[in-house]
Amino acid sequence: MSPSGLTLQSAIRGSPDSVAVIVPARPDADALTVTYRSLVTDVATFQRKLAALGIARAAPVSIALVNSYEFIVAFLAASWQRAIAAPLNPAYKQGEFEFYIDDVRSAVVLVPHGAHAADSAAVRAARKFGAAIAECYWDPVVREVALDVKEPGRLGDASPQPVLAPEPEDVALILHTSGTTSRPKVVPLSHRNLTRTMHNIQQTYQLTPRDRTMLVMPLFHVHGLVCGLLAPLLSGGSLVVPPRFSATDFWRDFVTHRANWYTAVPTIHQILLRHPAPDPLPSIRFIRSCSSPLSPTVLQALEATYRAPVLEAYAMTEAAHQMTSNPLPSVGPHKPGTVGVGQGVEVTILDDAGAPVPRGGEGEICVRGDNVTRGYQNNDAANASAFTRDGWFRTGDQGRLDEDGYLVITGRIKELINKGGEKISPIELDNALSRHPAVAEAVSFAIPDDVYGQEVAVAIVVKPGQALREEGLKKWAAERLAKFKVPKKVYFTDVMPKTATGKVQRRIVAEAMAKLDGKAKL
Repeated sequence: MSPSGLTLQSAIRGSPDSVAVIVPARPDADALTVTYRSLVTDVATFQRKLAALGIARAAPVSIALVNSYEFIVAFLAASWQRAIAAPLNPAYKQGEFEFYIDDVRSAVVLVPHGAHAADSAAVRAARKFGAAIAECYWDPVVREVALDVKEPGRLGDASPQPVLAPEPEDVALILHTSGTTSRPKVVPLSHRNLTRTMHNIQQTYQLTPRDRTMLVMPLFHVHGLVCGLLAPLLSGGSLVVPPRFSATDFWRDFVTHRANWYTAVPTIHQILLRHPAPDPLPSIRFIRSCSSPLSPTVLQALEATYRAPVLEAYAMTEAAHQMTSNPLPSVGPHKPGTVGVGQGVEVTILDDAGAPVPRGGEGEICVRGDNVTRGYQNNDAANASAFTRDGWFRTGDQGRLDEDGYLVITGRIKELINKGGEKISPIELDNALSRHPAVAEAVSFAIPDDVYGQEVAVAIVVKPGQALREEGLKKWAAERLAKFKVPKKVYFTDVMPKTATGKVQRRIVAEAMAKLDGKAKL
């Protein structure tokens, strides 16, 4: 079957008795090793539970869980049931959960064991919008993933549904972009989109059943979900799934469970470099870097330390993750400073009028392929600007193709703050910070950072008669935003820089604040 005809059900390709998933032991939990036979059985069992709850085709299933076996089972089961998985960052605060649960009209929100009794932020948000609330956890007694419904919400009136079988055009996953000039957009990704990228990744890195990855990227991001989880399952390989990235545990788990590759953002690579390498070094087939620019200096340090090729890739949610990648050394050169060549995806550079630019010329990076979403959900205006008439998706990034067809990203047309691969919407931060009672205006933007690549900064105009200090604003923000969104730097200004027509441009604000650095009122 071609990759375009697969679904997430038919794409699990491992031998029944081979290992699919390993969850390392932790002080509060024993190790768990799952074969492909058990994985398929557990997913099918959980699918029946979702059907009995009333989950039907296209019902959004929000998953607010850390990386875990139960996340994997819940995600796959939702897609098998022709429902739509909607992963959420479990670290969100209540207001953030409310936005996403309301925006996709979640039918059910899956939360960890004990979350209901603790009245967690996700539970409160789900209750507010009438979504069912169910705890999802591994039950060691019956040895299956439990679905413990705590509040049926509006599904209390729903009838049990038949167990369904997905089709390639069914939407399997919805994720939000981080909007820069508008509210975050909903990206629907079909089984066809996802399985095409899974195939592309498997081909790029020649993944086989002998390969085992350390999954350190969060599964609520397309990076971890598609490259760290789904591509290995298509290849018949396996994955090691700790609940979160820990530099002190990483190499121990990598060596103990005999992993041979991993994919991560540059921030994680840099953190690992600051810790001792294992001695002796394990056999690492390759290291992949994606979701944020990797400096050639860090690439060289990684290769020297771990004696493995480091392959930088380029990806977007709208393209179901990977678009380009540097190839394995056996296939072709990997060029530091580039993100490689198209991998099962057409790549071109277009000018402002939508015409191709000559090789070497700069313009907007555009892609086309079966991996690319057919369009944002309920957003005709965004689709009209994001897609050309002949089907090219405009990435919003600027770049050029070198003489060998390798893509060099030269700038960002969009204004996202890219903190170690976390794409943060400045408009979302503006709106959140502007709710502070002492804030008249707030404009968020990126500042350079040695570890994360970019950090969050904000310029603030304080209301007349009000007093506000940097630490006070940060504390206020930390109570309402996920930790990675809290500004690192706060500038105070009497007048917000604007264009001649009165528009705020983040670039102008950032430049003006940089001139005030060290002189801003605190």
